[in-house]
Amino acid sequence: MFAPKKILCTCSAVLMILLIASAAFAMKDQYNYMSSDSLQNAIDQNAAVTIVDIQIADEFNVHHIKGAIETCAFPVKSSEDKAKLDAALPELKSSTKPVVVICPRGQGGAERTVDYLNANGVPSYRLFILTNGQGGWNHAVETK
Repeated sequence: MFAPKKILCTCSAVLMILLIASAAFAMKDQYNYMSSDSLQNAIDQNAAVTIVDIQIADEFNVHHIKGAIETCAFPVKSSEDKAKLDAALPELKSSTKPVVVICPRGQGGAERTVDYLNANGVPSYRLFILTNGQGGWNHAVETK
């Protein structure tokens, strides 16, 4: 009797881990991503797009995409970080343009920014994260 119980417990534990892992991966699907080539094409064609850059000031000063709104909100964890995004909210909320969020690597900081902007009135269908962030940007940059 002991062996079947052990097998059942092991199978239950594995199933629980798989369910938790699949839920975590499913949450990643809630974000829209834009490749660096797609964003560069939009810029080249003068397409209406708003770029929100959350890099820290030192990084923004060294490299940022032309026309990006500087917020210096990274890592967007504290209320102080999130407050740095508030200055951009009126423009973002009054517009219908897509919004591309730029962070160092296109991960947690960008996701938290998208969540914050969405919670504050910017529709999720307009919010994009630059795939791989500024680190994956292989086109021209500006310095400050």
